[in-house]
Amino acid sequence: MEIGQAEERDLEGILVIYNDAILTTTAVFSDEPVTLENRREWLEARAGQGYPVLVARDPSGAVLGFATFGDFRAWPGYRHTVEHSVYVRGDARGRGIGSALLEALFPLAVALDKHVLVAGIDASNDASIRLHERLGFERVGLLPEVGRKFDRWLDLAFLQKRL
Repeated sequence: MEIGQAEERDLEGILVIYNDAILTTTAVFSDEPVTLENRREWLEARAGQGYPVLVARDPSGAVLGFATFGDFRAWPGYRHTVEHSVYVRGDARGRGIGSALLEALFPLAVALDKHVLVAGIDASNDASIRLHERLGFERVGLLPEVGRKFDRWLDLAFLQKRL
């Protein structure tokens, strides 16, 4: 497995992973799949902000997962805090790819003078919460029933890691 900055060639793989998360999980509090153009604009926006989008690729170059971070909130006082996302292809989960992607984000955030990395996770997603806790994230908050998907209310757990 290789981890590197996402490129145009990775967008279709990113799109498949992200839309699968939208359609089959509560990892994204959205019901509508996105388009390739949406992912292209997203990648360009991240690059324009100076934020990384990392991909994990198998030896053939296929995307196994991706991770990124962006502004936590828009006000200047939050400029040292970012919120991240990490997604792994369904058939590649449980192999350490999510951990490797997250760990690769840490030094990039520090280099950008970030102090805290925030994770917003569906509170019922035990696997993601365990992954984050193994990497030093602490549970810091719970927002009950702030999301709705698949005809049920979702709680949002917040975890953070000081860098």
